[in-house]
Amino acid sequence: MFLPVTGRDGHGDGNGDAGRAVGRRSRALRIAGLALAGALVLGIGSAGWAYWHLNDNITGVDIDNALGDNRPPKPVVTPSPSASALPGEALNILVLGSDSRSGEENRRLGGGDSTGARSDTAMVVHLDAGRTSATVVSIPRDTLVTRPSCPRPSGGSTAVAYNSMFNTAYAVGGPVCAVKTVESMTDVRMDHYIEIDFSGFAKLVDALGGVTVTTDEDIADDDSHLRLKAGTHHLDGTQALALARTRHGIGDGSDLGRIGLQQKLVKALLDQIAAQDLLTDPAKLYRVADAVTAGLTTDTGLDSLGELTRLGQSLQGLSASAVRTVTMPVVRAPSDPNRVVAEEPEARKLWKSLR
Repeated sequence: MFLPVTGRDGHGDGNGDAGRAVGRRSRALRIAGLALAGALVLGIGSAGWAYWHLNDNITGVDIDNALGDNRPPKPVVTPSPSASALPGEALNILVLGSDSRSGEENRRLGGGDSTGARSDTAMVVHLDAGRTSATVVSIPRDTLVTRPSCPRPSGGSTAVAYNSMFNTAYAVGGPVCAVKTVESMTDVRMDHYIEIDFSGFAKLVDALGGVTVTTDEDIADDDSHLRLKAGTHHLDGTQALALARTRHGIGDGSDLGRIGLQQKLVKALLDQIAAQDLLTDPAKLYRVADAVTAGLTTDTGLDSLGELTRLGQSLQGLSASAVRTVTMPVVRAPSDPNRVVAEEPEARKLWKSLR
């Protein structure tokens, strides 16, 4: 969803005991939104059919087994003395927004045929040890990379591809190749993978009652079909998705302009989640959780409500003001003015800080 650091923002926790209680709940929900699930399911518990339905919504991909041991090393973690203690080690999560055309709703929202699928948005979410701060790094989809050989779901492997656009990794090898490509270009181990598609994103925004975003310039993009005057707008799901996909109607028409809009949208969504007292409205909580999980694909380490809830609970001490967004440093590609490449040594230094 993301140029340079855009800074940190958030809201205070309120005054008095009531204010602190609301603040704690808001922070938990805000960060759960960042992880695209987490604490949204806390109010559902194990309520029979609802729990089964939401759990069944999630699609799991066994990325660890597919990639084997030829990966960046995992940091050594000292086991907690308590089996019930929440995890607190640093985590790196690859979050993708997929423009999959599978299903009638995705085709309506994204166009194209039923076989097209790319990673329209790519973010590495780094949660620091102790879960008290986070960094969200956007990878421009137009970045030229060396795409490694990836295992195919049907057997065999893809060939190594040089000067290939980053988002082709997902197109040729799905989540497994997306993770392997990110690990290859960053030398950072991805502990988890989360993907949400067009339909799931639009449904999430609608379930939250829309999202309020302020744009700095007029937007007129024939590809995303979005027309907005500069200013503040309350968007429904279809409009928010169009904003996330807009690139030709702003700035120089590059992916970097779209990343700026996506960063605004992510923060606006987190604020929208935090502003709603979902835990006291089970019906609305269910609608939001159903919207999130219906469009969700994760690695097998997060493909259940229990695992997503545990992740969300571990983030309760993380405030939105401790979350920053940054884009991988890039420069125009010498071989193609319409593409970018990682700017070194700045990009290497950024990724090293996340190991």
